[in-house]
Amino acid sequence: MSRRAGVFVTRRPGLVLLAALVFLALSVVFGAEATGRLKTQGYDDPRSQSSRAARVAAERLGASPNLVVVAEARDGSVDGPAARSEGEELTRRLAAQPHVGAVASYWTGGAAELRSRDGRAGMLVAHVDGDGEQLGARVERLSEELTGPGAPDAALTVHVGGSALTDAELQDIAESDLKRAEAVVLPGTLILLVLAFGSVVAAALPLLIGVLAIAGTLLVLSVLGSVTDVSVFALNLTTALGLGLGIDYGLLIVSRFREELAAGYHPRTAAIRTVRTAGHTIAFSAATVSAALATLLVFPPYFLRSFAYAGIAVVAIAAVSAVTVLPAVLTLLGTRVNAWPVPWRRRARTGSGSRFWEGLARIVVRRPLLAALPVIGVLLVLAAPFAHAGFASPDDRALPTSAASRQTGDLVRESFDVRGADALTVSVTGTGTGTGTADRSALEEYVRRLSALPQVAQVAQVAPVAGAEGDGPAQLSVVPRVDPRSRAAQQLVHDVRETPAPPGTKVLVGGPSAVLVDAKDTVGDRIPLALALITVTTFVLLFGFTRSLLLPLKAIALNALSLTAVLGAMVWIFQTGHLSGLLGFTPAPLTTTMPVLLFCILFGLSVDYEVFVLARIKEARDSGEDNTESIVTGIARTGGIVTTAGALLAFTLLSFGTSQVSLLQFFGIGAGLGVLLDATLVRGVLVPALMRLAGGLNWWAPKALRAKVPQPTPRPPPAPARRCAPGRCSPIRTVVRTHAPARR
Repeated sequence: MSRRAGVFVTRRPGLVLLAALVFLALSVVFGAEATGRLKTQGYDDPRSQSSRAARVAAERLGASPNLVVVAEARDGSVDGPAARSEGEELTRRLAAQPHVGAVASYWTGGAAELRSRDGRAGMLVAHVDGDGEQLGARVERLSEELTGPGAPDAALTVHVGGSALTDAELQDIAESDLKRAEAVVLPGTLILLVLAFGSVVAAALPLLIGVLAIAGTLLVLSVLGSVTDVSVFALNLTTALGLGLGIDYGLLIVSRFREELAAGYHPRTAAIRTVRTAGHTIAFSAATVSAALATLLVFPPYFLRSFAYAGIAVVAIAAVSAVTVLPAVLTLLGTRVNAWPVPWRRRARTGSGSRFWEGLARIVVRRPLLAALPVIGVLLVLAAPFAHAGFASPDDRALPTSAASRQTGDLVRESFDVRGADALTVSVTGTGTGTGTADRSALEEYVRRLSALPQVAQVAQVAPVAGAEGDGPAQLSVVPRVDPRSRAAQQLVHDVRETPAPPGTKVLVGGPSAVLVDAKDTVGDRIPLALALITVTTFVLLFGFTRSLLLPLKAIALNALSLTAVLGAMVWIFQTGHLSGLLGFTPAPLTTTMPVLLFCILFGLSVDYEVFVLARIKEARDSGEDNTESIVTGIARTGGIVTTAGALLAFTLLSFGTSQVSLLQFFGIGAGLGVLLDATLVRGVLVPALMRLAGGLNWWAPKALRAKVPQPTPRPPPAPARRCAPGRCSPIRTVVRTHAPARR
């Protein structure tokens, strides 16, 4: 099948390139709308109890506030005549804005929790209607109007924040960081590719695959964004993975093509042979990476599902482009693939193996235990902090301190008694919540039981908004004594849910702590299924590729070890706070969804590199080399490719470490570190060491599953070099030369 595909795309390369250009143009035109259709939330399960409680509370109490305005008195107290007058005017201005409702203000309602502890600031909260980009535009306009330059003698200084503005700023900063990263990564990647390939023309080819993959995925995300919820952060994965896989597959194809050219094959014959060998490897690689990313679909939060959509699309487009567009281009280029060479990189232009990796492989296979044990020890040390990982839901503290919503959030946390905002919302639904005496008595008894729970500061019944049904669910506000992200607050959620409800009723518990508990449960409950799926699919695909039972198990075990090491390093950096001064983030527990995302992406990329290495080792073994020599040959032929691909992908990923959003920093640094560990220590040391220790067991399988191993055969003959001037050769003689029989 691979050979037939190679014959097809090299027969009419111009037609293949025309189809690619049409696809690229359509993707650019229609994929440009993707950004406006993507969203910033999606960390919670919409079917969880806290999500259902939020919907019930919205129907009964009205929409929850998503805009916070803090007004600080420049002199004296917020109760002074000038400050009060301006506060009342600010309240009227906010209430008069279109799409703004449920406005509550210290100056009109007098609620104590809306006044700072020192009396120098007051708060207004409101709800702004809308969703996605529309909501973001509205709150940013409101922020500009409310915080614009006032009169020189103004009594109040206004700050705007809240979840709606946080989401808008997250999206704006993420897009800005993405553009800045692309401006640095694209030229930087091209320079590194020139150094790796030894010529400018060859270096540009992987970028062509990356551009096609990115543009095509944007088209897919634009279509999906119009029919379902998709996270805006999927754009960052699209860029990183598109460039990374374009480089991976481009390196593999171009290196193999150069190797065939150096052996004397005609360019079209070299391209066909490249598709037959490297194309087969890419097909299995794409299947394994897609299977790992598809595991994210078992998690309900659309934040995780979005990365599955983007990842599968970018892998598929990159793989198809690599085995169709790239061979077509190489057929037309021929030996000109080495045009504009870098003089000191002649070995790279010939596609020969790496002397460094061959030497390292020989050292490793000579003393496999001595080489493997220190590497395993390093990975275990890195993994140790993961045992102390904590988890939390993201908030404005994921933004830099310069962001308006972050500054307002810090001001609220420092100056106000915000326990009311952290309260659990308890919706009591059913026949026991009517207005009868018995029902009221049962509800009052339930309130007393909740008030007696540890860590509960206050329990109050909340009156419904005007227009809500009188016999609807009773709404209780349970104010905790502790931080909503603490373990004590999470235990309080379980205690409230386990407290017996009034007879004939059902209870739904929501609020910040309940959202965190449900998010952890949602991810934790599905992790066993996700691990089972990723393990089984990886094993089946690698077994189909190698016809070995041991090699897939070894790959899965090494991936698990290296990925646990990465997660441990992320706890050490982001939770403990090491490097926070350098990277400019606020130390905090890990976001519940990020370790799952990082694990699935890195698992797929690790198997990608595993396939590259095993393909050449298996090819050497099938040609007659023994176990040790086939390992050395495979590492020598792929060590440079895997390390170069890993370094270039890590360069792309680590660029997100310069982001101002801690979520992107976590993703970029974690994924970049994982790729570097895998492409160097794991593939360069652990893989050859463990394969050397296993010996003949590497390729063992039950007889019923064992495929017939091809016998060593002479290499098909290369085409003799053309010796006549261009255009002077006889067409008949050229064909005869190209397909002449072997002389061995």
